[in-house]
Amino acid sequence: MWRFGGLLTALSMGMKKRFYYAVKAGRKPGVYATWDECKEQVDKFPNASFKKFGTEDDAWSFVRNVESSSQATSTECSDQIKSTIKNLEDCNGGKRSLSSDDETCPKRFKSAQSFIDLEQKFTYMGDAVAVYTDGCCSGNGRNRARAGIGVYWGPGHSLNLSERLPGRQTNQRAEIVAACRAIEQAKEYNIEKLVIFTDSMFTINGITKWIKSWKCNGWRLSTGESVIHKEDFERLDKLTSDINIEWMHVPGHAGFPGNEAADSLAKDGASKPPC
Repeated sequence: MWRFGGLLTALSMGMKKRFYYAVKAGRKPGVYATWDECKEQVDKFPNASFKKFGTEDDAWSFVRNVESSSQATSTECSDQIKSTIKNLEDCNGGKRSLSSDDETCPKRFKSAQSFIDLEQKFTYMGDAVAVYTDGCCSGNGRNRARAGIGVYWGPGHSLNLSERLPGRQTNQRAEIVAACRAIEQAKEYNIEKLVIFTDSMFTINGITKWIKSWKCNGWRLSTGESVIHKEDFERLDKLTSDINIEWMHVPGHAGFPGNEAADSLAKDGASKPPC
């Protein structure tokens, strides 16, 4: 699992100009101060996406898939990655090579192979199966809140899941439980490597970074308060202990077909009767 790189501090006036290395897809997506740090995150990583920038803002814009005035070539790469994901979800079978004619895009991305499993119709990114998860909650925080979870494996896939969230109805719980259900399904099919696309940074940070300190502090926050989602993260932590998970953040409602499909499944689940 990966963790996200910390925010880089501003450079002092008069110092030698430094570059910022943005990793959009890698072991630990984020912005790094040196090439060596960046290389650790992208070397031999399937579909790695990274680029060097002169300003921190542009670097973070690349990571977050947001266009800036000095980021034309980066945006072209982002569009190609988005198009590639869409093509993978729309293809009907056989192998499809991930390729790009833009020389500014990472070479490792250009040479990676992804394809659809003809028998199970799983989408592979390298040797890992890709899945999208999402959660939603109407009336979040209110007495009559209705939450649902969605797991999307591909067009018409038999494992696509739309369920009402059991127990406490909140958006954050729905996001965590959706990831749990995807992993449970993956294990039923003996999938050993899984790429989970989610728009929930809370889920990603919780399972890849915060959970270590939560455990050390007896599941208490730095303020002394109890972790509200303890049971859900304990479940997710147990599920991820014996399977290789790569977490990939995608912006919600930004045109990613897989994310939109998972969101639709989650909304359908929220309309179902309570479990």
